[in-house]
Amino acid sequence: MISIRFALLASLTLVTIAAAAQDDLGLLTQTLVHADSKANVVPDVASIKLQVNSKVTPLTSLTPVKPTGIQIALLIDDGLSRSAGIQLNDLKAFANSLPPGVELLVGYMANGTIQVASPFTTEHESAAAAIRMPMGMRGESASPYFCLSDFVKQWGEEGHGHPAKARFAMMITNGVDPYNGSTALANENSPYVDAAIADSQRAGVAVYSIYYRDAGIRGDSASMSGQGYLGKVADETGADSYYEGSGSPISLAPFLKQFVHAIAETYIATFNADPMAGGRDHLLRLKMSTSTPKLKLRTPSEVRPGNLEMATPTAGRN
Repeated sequence: MISIRFALLASLTLVTIAAAAQDDLGLLTQTLVHADSKANVVPDVASIKLQVNSKVTPLTSLTPVKPTGIQIALLIDDGLSRSAGIQLNDLKAFANSLPPGVELLVGYMANGTIQVASPFTTEHESAAAAIRMPMGMRGESASPYFCLSDFVKQWGEEGHGHPAKARFAMMITNGVDPYNGSTALANENSPYVDAAIADSQRAGVAVYSIYYRDAGIRGDSASMSGQGYLGKVADETGADSYYEGSGSPISLAPFLKQFVHAIAETYIATFNADPMAGGRDHLLRLKMSTSTPKLKLRTPSEVRPGNLEMATPTAGRN
């Protein structure tokens, strides 16, 4: 009887020690990293310096994204000018060009939410068939940032009970926030844009965008304001924003090609976050640099502790 008690006590002690060790390690956290190299340089863990809340933190792995571990949300502003109809072939070609295994969702920004035309699917022809002409009504989206916030909050919830996947969004919109009160260049502070950024960071989504004029708001001032907001969202989520002057691009194809290429150059960085840094809704400041010449890293400025971008972390690359 005494030996059984000692065995149980030893077992409980080992569990307590293991739990304490896990606390020391921290909370497993992942973030997307776009490695942009003009010389086809491949990044590795040893060459990267990561700072989390200004504290140097070691990476435990750096893993290339795989097609079967990718989700892309194509979000089209339903208030775009009807001239966007000439871009339908480019959008459909983009959907059909995605590698097998990539999950694609097609949605339209309308009334402050995303109206899903085709849910996440690996059947790219089916998703392409759901791409239609925008409604072309002034203010149809309400605000693209209301739509983005609403969508990524639900997207972030999909990780519960489902394998985590690397999440990318491509917004096609003029980027103007009509609820900010002004499209003047001097009025670039919007709580709704900031909220969309924070919500995207919590969900671990890299938000890319292509600027395209809408059916109502005109003028260079509105164009520059919208482009500024889209650029800010992209920068803060570790993505990129594409535009062609202050007008709508003649073709979306070159930008969509850049987007696909950027995804192919994306890695999943894994590290252990400080368990005392805050709860699940808290955001950690990130700064990542590399000693590798001709290599530029793009990451979100903040990440939620415990965020996962893939189902099973792998060992680090050397």
